[in-house]
Amino acid sequence: MKLTVVGCSGSFPSTGSACSSYLVEADGFRLLLDMGNGALGELQRHVGLYDLDAIFLSHLHADHCIDMCAYFVVRYYRFDGGRPAAIPVYGPEGTERRLTTAHADTPSDHAMSEVFDFHTLKSGSFEIGPFSVRTEKVCHPVETFGIRVEHEGRALTYSGDTGTCEALAELAEGADLFLCEASFIHGKEDIPDLHLNGREAGEYAARAGAGRLVLTHIPPWTDAERNLSDAREVYDGPVELAVPGAVYEV
Repeated sequence: MKLTVVGCSGSFPSTGSACSSYLVEADGFRLLLDMGNGALGELQRHVGLYDLDAIFLSHLHADHCIDMCAYFVVRYYRFDGGRPAAIPVYGPEGTERRLTTAHADTPSDHAMSEVFDFHTLKSGSFEIGPFSVRTEKVCHPVETFGIRVEHEGRALTYSGDTGTCEALAELAEGADLFLCEASFIHGKEDIPDLHLNGREAGEYAARAGAGRLVLTHIPPWTDAERNLSDAREVYDGPVELAVPGAVYEV
């Protein structure tokens, strides 16, 4: 598998990064994990507008899904070549309604479903193209799913947004690459069921025996280097900060 970081800023875009969005590719199939603020512009550096094969939305906070409204425009009003077939979109219950409300001016109440083939996420295992995926609910104020993506014996886990929870440990077990949020700073923020800090991300990676830890979803007001240092104190494997354009072979 090939993982490309499209955007990795938490909560709102920074001067250097769009919000959460990650491109996973294998066997010519392109799966996008989240499409937050600014992600659609950055995505075009890596893939054509109509070359995605499926989209996974971890949850319906704007910094993970709002550019789907712009992507609706891209697909619905395509002027050259006609409207493309509906692309599978896997998201929490109410995804279509949320995007329709956010867009606020769709031609009809069902226009979103003319270009997006919505699938409601539940905890469990299923196939997306060549990938075997497992999704589990994690701890966040709205319904949120972490995801484990497997292909040819290799595994990538993406935490989504989460506080501490057992489901995250299960998803990350033995993963070759663990893409984990680290929004908070250890000893500064302590809000249950919201986000992790760098130390907690490192602890989960160590517990899971993950091969590599990549810290992501760090807001512009958070000290990313502090989170990196905290993670390294508790996890002995390779750990680094996600940066836009970074590519990993998993």
